[in-house]
Amino acid sequence: MNAKTAATAATAVPPVAATLEPETPTLLVKVFGKDRPGLTTELFTALADYGVDVVDFEQVVIRGRIVLCALVTAPARDGELRANVHQWADSRKLQAEVISGLGDNRPRGEGRSHVTILGNPLPAGALAALTGRITETGANIDRVFRLAKYPVTAVELAVSGAETAELRAALAPEAAAQQVDVAVVAAGLQRKAKRLVVMDVDSTLIQDEVIELFAAHAGCEERVAEVTAAAMRGELDFAESLRARVALLEGLDAGVVDKVRAEVRLTPGARTLIRTLKRLGYQVGIVSGGFTQVTDDLAERLGLDFAAANTLEVADGRFTGRVVGDIVDRAGKATMLRRFAAEAGVPLEQTVAIGDGANDLDMLNTAGLGVAFNAKPVVREAAHTAVNVPFLDTVLYLLGISREEAEEAEQEADAAGELGAP
Repeated sequence: MNAKTAATAATAVPPVAATLEPETPTLLVKVFGKDRPGLTTELFTALADYGVDVVDFEQVVIRGRIVLCALVTAPARDGELRANVHQWADSRKLQAEVISGLGDNRPRGEGRSHVTILGNPLPAGALAALTGRITETGANIDRVFRLAKYPVTAVELAVSGAETAELRAALAPEAAAQQVDVAVVAAGLQRKAKRLVVMDVDSTLIQDEVIELFAAHAGCEERVAEVTAAAMRGELDFAESLRARVALLEGLDAGVVDKVRAEVRLTPGARTLIRTLKRLGYQVGIVSGGFTQVTDDLAERLGLDFAAANTLEVADGRFTGRVVGDIVDRAGKATMLRRFAAEAGVPLEQTVAIGDGANDLDMLNTAGLGVAFNAKPVVREAAHTAVNVPFLDTVLYLLGISREEAEEAEQEADAAGELGAP
């Protein structure tokens, strides 16, 4: 900008207040076409010649195509700016629009939420149905951002104009009908401040039910599996069912623990979830209706901060068919979540709990965010949100953590030698 241009801009354009006045003339500059390095710099260099101030600015690149929008104060030489923008765009084989208006964007509505949609795949019809439901609540979609493209497609919508509970109630049945997952959480600092994640173990952190692994070695797997399934559906009292199942292990050689530990299979994405959370400064714990003979080993291998479970009693090298001490049941899991949070110095509203069974419900409802992971219907209906894809690391997307950020955290963990092989 030469001295004459600067002087003209200084006298022609009144200073803009920190908050733009509603009647201040503005221009929306839209550019779209094939992306290449330097386009953003070139556009703002061209605009700088007219002494404009930037009010808002967003851009997105999808499959090599850029959409760039800049809202700027209107200069005295409005026509000259328009001609210059179009001339620059033509020289780069881009399309451009310059639209006159007044003031800034309209204020966002009261009630703000993040809506995360997960699909594998994510059909256009599902998005049409869900966004239609959002509109029906009177809310508006302010921004959309893709969090992941694999192993699921995950997109996040910033929504305003409706209360979080209202949105959740409207979207949950539609998501079920469309066979995609939707999580609705309140916007604000609390979402980014969740610093303790506590998981169930059986069928959540791992793919197995540990007591069934023990039962297979004792020859009573079918009987134990039947009782386990009924308990997880909420049809049986967990403590009573646990005692009944453990009694079937009486006399089993305790040396089988090493075999069971070797048979345990982590849920896909479990290691990525933990590594990413730990790298970002979260504390991570597990609480299980299973047994310390397995959970203590998992906690050590995965570098967890907290672990709690039941303990199988052993006498003369064999299981007695009893557990030692108080049983970690539905109420016990919630108690352990509170204890872990107190020890970690994290308020309960900044905790996340993940589980799949009815005995996880108290824990899920105690946490700031309760996630039902491939859960039974009674759990999906009661939890804050549900994930029904077989990848545990998709929970990261509910926290606003993208796939790229997770991969970066994993690479850093590998370089630091953190969390050895399972």
